[in-house]
Amino acid sequence: MLSNQVLHKIIKDIERISGAQCSVWNMEGKCIAGVENTTAVMNREVQEVIEDVAWLTMKSVNKNVYFVVSDEGIPVQILALKEYTGDCQLVGEMAVSQLENLQQAYKEHLDKNRFIQNLLLDNLLLADIYNQAKRLHVESDTKRAVFLIEPKTSDDAMVMEMLRGIYAGDTKDFVTAVSEGSMILIKALEESEGYEALLKIAKTIVDMMETEAMVNVRVAYGTIVNELKDVSKSYKEAGMALDVGRIFYAERSVLAYNELGIGRLIYQLPVSLCEMYLQEVFEGKCVDQFDEETIAAVNKFFENNLNISETARQLYLHRNTLVYRLEKIQKMTGLDVRTFDDALTFKIAMMVSEHLKFLKQRE
Repeated sequence: MLSNQVLHKIIKDIERISGAQCSVWNMEGKCIAGVENTTAVMNREVQEVIEDVAWLTMKSVNKNVYFVVSDEGIPVQILALKEYTGDCQLVGEMAVSQLENLQQAYKEHLDKNRFIQNLLLDNLLLADIYNQAKRLHVESDTKRAVFLIEPKTSDDAMVMEMLRGIYAGDTKDFVTAVSEGSMILIKALEESEGYEALLKIAKTIVDMMETEAMVNVRVAYGTIVNELKDVSKSYKEAGMALDVGRIFYAERSVLAYNELGIGRLIYQLPVSLCEMYLQEVFEGKCVDQFDEETIAAVNKFFENNLNISETARQLYLHRNTLVYRLEKIQKMTGLDVRTFDDALTFKIAMMVSEHLKFLKQRE
């Protein structure tokens, strides 16, 4: 059913155009819009109209005129014109037509949203996908990609409203959600658009949310698909990119499934292999044995391609202090992170450790 806010706007538009005082009632006899235009007498009259509703489309009672608003032949509302001296039938039938058309459009929107959600979650058979897409006028052979937008704070409603304001106007794009904490944009693409366009869209969303809504978001997107049935694949890829980003790339605001690097590889490893690897590298010792200063130093060391002088400069440390912290890791693990092979082993071990921590927290 249409929201009271939409009904109220329709009533005000009818009054402004025709000069008639209008109200809309539900089938329980309660006024749901235009309450200020009702009287106690009208309450009784509406009850009479509801009793006879199966047999009429318009009924005059005293000085008031009542019209039935139907949804696929089923009466759902009563439109009342209060003591109107103009052409009641013309105004009433036009108002009813407007209400019924909006009811139908709203139902189609809900049906389309439900279809898109089921499509994303793989809840539809292949035949159902194309049958429902045809009925709902959703193109099945358009290039698309799925974006997942995750606010870093709990401003879901504002983010959803902004996304709908920007993209929902395009009949080929869809904005929806299937779970709390993230919004979904299914973006239709032109034939000439590729992954550069996806990156640009993701960056635009991040910038727009930060500047206009004052909300920090993380945006992940899957690969481009050419058929409607493959949209769920792009959605799952975007979900994986978001998870991998939370674990390994917390500093990134944009995450592309096809650019996750070693993070995607580790994410897909079985837990048993991850635990075996950590056992091998740290010989049963806890990963938390390293203090924050040491971890910060070695991470910056990796960022600077194992360059001790540049790392010491950026950390405002004496070169010997940095060397001492790196040697602490060697004493504790036997890995000399100043060499490429040991640095790679230690880096992967820390990423595997972060992955296991994430899995435990999610449980």
